[in-house]
Amino acid sequence: MGKTERNAECGLRIAEWEKSSSYLVPRSFGLWSFSPLPTLRLIFVFLVLVFLLTSCAPRKIIHPPYEPGKEIRYRETGIASWYGEDFHGRKTANGETYDMHAMTAAHRTLSFNTRVRVTNLDNGRKTELRINDRGPFVPGRIIDLSRSGAKEIEMLGPGTAKVLVEAVGFVPGAAQSIEGTYSIQVGAFLERENAYRFRDDLAKRHPNVRVVLWETHTKRFYRVRLGAFRTEDQARRYDGNLKRENLAGFIVRED
Repeated sequence: MGKTERNAECGLRIAEWEKSSSYLVPRSFGLWSFSPLPTLRLIFVFLVLVFLLTSCAPRKIIHPPYEPGKEIRYRETGIASWYGEDFHGRKTANGETYDMHAMTAAHRTLSFNTRVRVTNLDNGRKTELRINDRGPFVPGRIIDLSRSGAKEIEMLGPGTAKVLVEAVGFVPGAAQSIEGTYSIQVGAFLERENAYRFRDDLAKRHPNVRVVLWETHTKRFYRVRLGAFRTEDQARRYDGNLKRENLAGFIVRED
């Protein structure tokens, strides 16, 4: 109910109550002390008025802030994978050097330095990791763990597992806003020429199309991304337009 509707309802309820009450004093609250009504009846009237006025007041909904030390509302179930030697020593998306023995992970949209709890739903084992990279870019997967993270939840052998991922806090250096720079990755190519040909075609219909180089020790990928959205919701809405062109994309936070 909107504020105007609630105030109107409140006024109507008070007016109706005043009509039906033979002992209500005039509207001017300054006349309370001169009323000939008994003291107990005056107290009763006052308490009823307080109840009516407070029940009609607009209610404020408080959302927890997105900042270090505060609650983050993220909880998702999906498939986890892990990455190791082929990436060890390479730069992560936030500029660090990837260490497969550290307790870190890659996620497409959580801000860097977010702490996450990952629970292997097959065996109940849990671990906490810090987000310092972007990925995975495989349909159906929601997080990539370091080798040590995968070992903690006994996922090394299978390679993947169904997990629950929950954001549990931040470490120093985490972004303090859900606003950032989001893009949509719509392709990844081994051949540079194919990536740039695809980029040129998309640029005729979509904004800010570019090619981003990404390397491992053995491979080189040319990722094609488009857009520069301030929130994940904006990127998701635009991704709906891409689906009409039969384009599948991954939402990626770039900062």
